[in-house]
Amino acid sequence: MSSARLSGVGVSPGRASGPVVFVAEALPEPPATPEPTDPTDEASRIGPAAAVVAARLRERAEAAKGEAKAVLETTAMMAADPALVGQAEQLVTGSSLPAPRAVYQAAGGFITALEAAGGYMAERVRDVRDVRDRLVAELLGVAPPGVPELSGPSVLVARDLAPADTAGLDPSKVLALVTEEGGPTSHTAILARSLGIPAVVACRGVLDLGDVAGLVVDGDTGEVEARTGTVEVRAAESTGRAEWNGTGVTADGYRVKVLGNVGTPEDAKAAAASGAEGVGLFRTEFSYLSATEEPTVAEQRAGYAAVLAPFAGKPVVVRTLDAGADKPLSFLNPEPEPNPALGVRGLRVAFDRPEVLDRQLAAIAEAATDTGAQVSVMAPMVATAAEADWFVKRARAAGIARAGVMIEIPAAALTAREVFEVVDFVSLGTNDLAQYVFAADRQVGAVAALNDPWQPALLRLVALVGEAATAAGKPAGVCGEAAADPDLACVLAGLGVSSLSMNAAALTGVGAKLAKVKYDQCQLAARGALAAANPKAAKLAARAAL
Repeated sequence: MSSARLSGVGVSPGRASGPVVFVAEALPEPPATPEPTDPTDEASRIGPAAAVVAARLRERAEAAKGEAKAVLETTAMMAADPALVGQAEQLVTGSSLPAPRAVYQAAGGFITALEAAGGYMAERVRDVRDVRDRLVAELLGVAPPGVPELSGPSVLVARDLAPADTAGLDPSKVLALVTEEGGPTSHTAILARSLGIPAVVACRGVLDLGDVAGLVVDGDTGEVEARTGTVEVRAAESTGRAEWNGTGVTADGYRVKVLGNVGTPEDAKAAAASGAEGVGLFRTEFSYLSATEEPTVAEQRAGYAAVLAPFAGKPVVVRTLDAGADKPLSFLNPEPEPNPALGVRGLRVAFDRPEVLDRQLAAIAEAATDTGAQVSVMAPMVATAAEADWFVKRARAAGIARAGVMIEIPAAALTAREVFEVVDFVSLGTNDLAQYVFAADRQVGAVAALNDPWQPALLRLVALVGEAATAAGKPAGVCGEAAADPDLACVLAGLGVSSLSMNAAALTGVGAKLAKVKYDQCQLAARGALAAANPKAAKLAARAAL
């Protein structure tokens, strides 16, 4: 038996092996000819095709739960987006393109804009491509690309997986996932963790393996071994269903709140059902993404209240609009920028448009009164203590007593002591912080290893913030994907982090892990990870302590 070894970024723990099934690549680019004999009739096919695709996705969403349900619902909304359908129809009637080609080109315009925006919006490119391919397939009358029907337990290999495909995976048949592209914060990574499937992303060369009998996948180390001989079918070893009493606390009583990350009412219900002690990150921009005009205060109030309702009497941290160049919203009339990730985004939008922030703060305050949730607010993309002070004063003027900021720009981490002088708390956004620390776009597979949340350089910045929090006697949380890793959650606690916020599926695992260890173990794990030379060594040092 011969073998070959590849290396990627392990994003969902566990070791599994089995035969390989390659996921079909996207459909070829549809031709621009022949011209339709009746453009109006040809254009009329697009709307019904979009409705069929959206209905299928909604049907799958109804059978799903938690993160998977939210992803499928979002993809269904994209499929039914009147902007995409309308633009494609115009390309048919105005340019005499066949319907499949018109959909392809219309989606291409959206994709180009999202890629130029970077950040969160660039993460939606995979979603748009997925919707595009499903629409084109429906118009052509062929099966859409994606995960084939599995006849038995298999290791799935793909260039990347569409969120809708990942959300629909059957953990009883999918032993592991390996993708050539993607990163630690991709949908594939998040959903693989939620399903308990070992996964490795950014595994370059996996598509070039050719005829292999199977793969051995280690989602902890990121190592993938390809074998040409017989490969044993082995699912990831289960340690049994984790049990957690719903209170984030170490075995010796050190308190670390375990909170949910939410963006929609469905997210909030899932987090509450999974035992979240509250919400550490409510992404309010989810209420804006499809808006062509700024929602009124009343509309925002109702939207926010629907998310806050499951957490009456519990703490909820509401992040104000994280929009701008990286999340271009039409009603803000964003100016084109050469490097949007470093431009006017997050709180920076409010410096020129403070009235938008003030209306949002008013709506948040009213929604808090409506629901009884213990609401705090925090601003994204804060670079200096002066910016933090400006935001806190506006929040207080709106009647919100507790205000803080996101630490996702290295400058804010380096001046955390000054920031703590003007805020009530901070929350570390480790996804963006890693991206800015390493100058590595988190959506580019070639640099995915740099965005590994176990990177010692990133952890050393977290340590600076933890030390400043302890000195100020104020809380510091983590709301990036780093918090969803049970071992890393212990390290973060050892670095001085007092709350951890994550997707609903990760809550029980993190809460259960904290309950099994003592706080001095967390501190020892943190010291070992900080002293490590690379992410792999950091993991090994931490796990030895834990």
